[in-house]
Amino acid sequence: MKIGVIADDLTGANATGVLLIKNGFTSATVVFGGEVPTKGGFTALGIDTDSRYCSTSSSEARVLKAYEQLSTWGATVIGKRIDSTVRGNIGVETGVLLDAIGETSVAVVVVSYPDSGRVVSGGYLLVDGVPVEATDVAKDPMNPITKSHVPTIMEEQSEHSVSHIGLGKVLKGKETIQLELMRQIEEGHRIIVVDAVTNEEIDYIAEAMVSIEGTHFIPVDPGPLTASYGRMKAHQNVQMNKFIVTVGSITPLTGRQLNYLIDKKAVQPVYVNTEALASITSSWDVEIDRATKEALIKLEEQEILLITTYSPGTEKLNLSEIAVREGTTEEILAKRITEGLARVTNSVVQQTEYPIDGTFSSGGDVTAALCAVSGAEAIGLQEEVLPRAAYGHFNGGTLDGIPVITKGGTVGDKYSIYKCVRFLMNKKEEGSV
Repeated sequence: MKIGVIADDLTGANATGVLLIKNGFTSATVVFGGEVPTKGGFTALGIDTDSRYCSTSSSEARVLKAYEQLSTWGATVIGKRIDSTVRGNIGVETGVLLDAIGETSVAVVVVSYPDSGRVVSGGYLLVDGVPVEATDVAKDPMNPITKSHVPTIMEEQSEHSVSHIGLGKVLKGKETIQLELMRQIEEGHRIIVVDAVTNEEIDYIAEAMVSIEGTHFIPVDPGPLTASYGRMKAHQNVQMNKFIVTVGSITPLTGRQLNYLIDKKAVQPVYVNTEALASITSSWDVEIDRATKEALIKLEEQEILLITTYSPGTEKLNLSEIAVREGTTEEILAKRITEGLARVTNSVVQQTEYPIDGTFSSGGDVTAALCAVSGAEAIGLQEEVLPRAAYGHFNGGTLDGIPVITKGGTVGDKYSIYKCVRFLMNKKEEGSV
């Protein structure tokens, strides 16, 4: 898949290009007046129109030329890069692009760039918490900003119908945003401004856009929405990948991390019965066999397979009591639990017909058990994903070559497991874009 970006200045084109690289694309920028490269094998191309301060007629002509260049190049997604402080002919350039692409096109405008302190709430653009019209850009001698309300700015600069989706709906996630986008499209709106204050919310918006068929979406933004939407569109065009998440910790933090992953990615977990694993009796083998069969079925239906002993209402087992009853030690029972989880995971890898594109394990004991059960000799480390979360590959055994992220069980915030899984997905997509 190829993605094209029409930017009103060179630094903006480069900034979006870098974000696309981080999302698995190979990117280049064409300087104003240049030609599309014929070599290099790029999958993302930004074209600088140098139109931020020129007349509306000139900016329209330059955007139209860039669109024709990107269409000839073969771009399947074309985004409009705008200034993060809404300077320039943002409504004019969005409008001409809508006209060029046709009646099925809709522009989704997300001016937010959270990593740079730009967020939109109630339609108002805030820069480090200050309305943009009250910042230094208001004094720009070429293009002073006198308004902070993005829908109003778009209405004043475009003949197309403009609407707005507020933060209240965005916070409810992909499904609510999807329904609201569909409603506003049905009402005939061609420019839809959407609030966002975090990168996760921008991902929600991109997910909603990707899930709607029959509409040619144009991401209009300073870069984050274009990068997220491009990644998800590319991912939509390849065969579903398969990732396994194995978690044994039962801390409240782990629960919050798992719940966020489950909600965000619509995961249906395989809950392994901890009490059955905390045993030296035949219940151990029976539970492993049951959980493996359930996991193989669920792996067919979803991209992320979650195997965990942390089920709703989970309470910590009294291992000392069980040890006395079964005539063994607490240490042996604890190892039986982690080994059981590892055996389910390893059995799934061995028995499934799908190649496993990445794994995640939480807790050193679970990771160690995975290595022991699979026969892995080592984990070849490559980079840090989060503090105390490392990315690498299994070396040797039945998991040989499979990417893995390992994380401490008490590490991070509620987003941490989701971020690790998304990192695995991005790594996979780098090889498929």
